[in-house]
Amino acid sequence: MNYKFFTQKKTGTPQTQPIPGREAEMIQGRSGGFMFDVGIWKMLRRCLLIGTAQSTYYAGKQELTEDFVEVVKEAIAENPTRVAEEILYASDGRSINNSSPIFALVLLSMGEAPEAKKAFQEIFPQVVRTGSHFYEWLNYTKSLRGFGKVIREVGKSWLSREDVKGLAYQLLKYQQRQGFSHRDALRLFHVNPPTENHRKLFEWVVKGWQELPTEIPDDALAQIWWYEWLKRNPDKTHEAIAKGHLSHEMAAPVGKMDKQAWQLLFNEMPIGAMLRNLGSLTELGVLRTDEKANLDRVESVLNNKEHLRKGRIHPIDVLKALKTYQSGGRLGRSQKTWNPVPRIADILEKAVELSFDVVESTGKVFMHAVDISGSMSCGVVDSVGLTYCEIATTMALVTAKSEKNYMIRGFSTEFRDLGITGKDSFSSAVAKASKQNFGGTDASVAYEWMIKNKFKADVICFWTDSESWAGYKHPSQALAEYRQKVNPNIKAVYVTLAPYRITLVDPKDPLSWDMGGFDPGAPRVIQMLATDEL
Repeated sequence: MNYKFFTQKKTGTPQTQPIPGREAEMIQGRSGGFMFDVGIWKMLRRCLLIGTAQSTYYAGKQELTEDFVEVVKEAIAENPTRVAEEILYASDGRSINNSSPIFALVLLSMGEAPEAKKAFQEIFPQVVRTGSHFYEWLNYTKSLRGFGKVIREVGKSWLSREDVKGLAYQLLKYQQRQGFSHRDALRLFHVNPPTENHRKLFEWVVKGWQELPTEIPDDALAQIWWYEWLKRNPDKTHEAIAKGHLSHEMAAPVGKMDKQAWQLLFNEMPIGAMLRNLGSLTELGVLRTDEKANLDRVESVLNNKEHLRKGRIHPIDVLKALKTYQSGGRLGRSQKTWNPVPRIADILEKAVELSFDVVESTGKVFMHAVDISGSMSCGVVDSVGLTYCEIATTMALVTAKSEKNYMIRGFSTEFRDLGITGKDSFSSAVAKASKQNFGGTDASVAYEWMIKNKFKADVICFWTDSESWAGYKHPSQALAEYRQKVNPNIKAVYVTLAPYRITLVDPKDPLSWDMGGFDPGAPRVIQMLATDEL
C-alpha cells in the first residue's frame, strides 16, 4: 500500500467539483455536476427554441418555466430590442413550435421600459400570424397581465388588417380556441371596421348569417359564404369544398365527410395539414400504394425544400410525423389505425433530411458524440414520446449524411460504437441509439477514447443535455489533453438539447462553441465553423 494516488500531480478535477480557480464561472447542474454558466442570452435562445412546457429527466415543467420567465425578465431589463430579435429568430420556423415565442412575447409586453413596449408592438404581427396564435396569445395575456392600452392597440390592429380575405380565412378556420372566440375578441378590443368588407365580416362573427345572401358578397368573403351554404346543404359537401376551397377545419364541423371529401381536401391541402393528416388519409384509402397520383403529390410537397421552409416545418415535426405514421396509429392522439404505406415512410425519411439546413461535404473529419445516458431517454413531445436521444441521433445523422469523413458514437460512462452510418435511415439510426440508453453522463470519455486511439478529428460535436457529472475530469480538461496529445486545432461544438443554464464549453476557449438545440440551421452552422466561415 502506498500514497502515490494522492501525491502524484492531478490532471483533472472530478465533475462533481468546480475547476480550481474557475469557481466563479461555474454553477452546479441538477445532476450534481459543475459546469460553466452559459449566461442569459444563450439560455434565452435555448428556452425559445426548445420550450419548457415539457418536463425533463432532471426538472419538471413548472421549474423549467419559472427559469424561463426569470431569464426573459432579466434579458428584457438589459436589452428589450435584443429580446425581440431572439423571439423573431425562434418564431421563424426554428422553435419546436410557436408557443415559446408567444409566451415570451407576452413577457416582453410586460417590460417597464418604453423600448420594451415598442419592440413588442413592432414584432407582434410577425409572431402572432394565425388565428390559433392569436387565441394562444390572448390566453397567456389574460393570465399574466391583463388587457392594457398597448395590448388593445395590437389587438385592434390584428383584427382590422388590410388583407380582409386573409383575415376572413383565419376567423373562419379558427373560430374558437383556449376559452376565446373571435366574438369575444371583437368585443374586448372594440374594433371599428375600417371598410365595408370588414363590417360584413365582423357582423358574421358576432351574429352569423340568419339568411344566406343569394350571391357571394365579395371575393374576400367567399369562403364564409360557402361555409354558410354548406351548413344549410350538408349533403353537398363535395361541391362546397371544391368551389369554396374550404379547409378541413371549415368543412368537417358542418359537412358530411367521406373518402371523396377527404380527396378534395387533399388536392389543395397545405403542407402542415398534410403532415398532420397522413395517417387519416391512409386509413380512409386516399393514400394507398396503388394511388400513384396522390403519392406523387405527397412527395412533391414534403420533399420540396422550399415548401418546407415557407411552411415553417420544423424537423422535429417531420420526425414526429415519421414516428407516428410508422406506428400505424399506436402513437399520438389519433383514434384511427392504419397500415403504413412504405413510400410515405420513405418520403418522410427524405423530408427529415431536407428540413435541416446543410450543404455538401466540407472535407473535414467529424466525430459525433451522441449522449445516450439515461437522462436522454426522457420524452420531449408528449403525445408521441420523442426522446432527447432520438432527436440528438437525428441531428447528428443529418450532419453526418452530408459529410464523407465522420464517425458517430454514443457516450454515457463509456464511449461506444452505435453501429450508425450515413446509409442508415433515420428510423434505423434512432432505433439503434435508443436501445443503448443507460447509465450516468461523462462527456470526457469521448476525448479519452480519441486520445487512446489517436483519432485525429477536425471537429467534435456533442449532442447532449449537458448534464455531465460522472467523470474524474471535466470535458474542458479532457479536451485540453486531447489537443496536447493528438490535434491542437480541433474544434468542439456542444449542442445542448435541454433548456438548462449550463454549458460544457470553457468560455475562454476560442475553438469551442455552445449551440441551442432543435435549431434546423445547426448542422449548417457546424459546417461553417468547421471551414472557418464564421
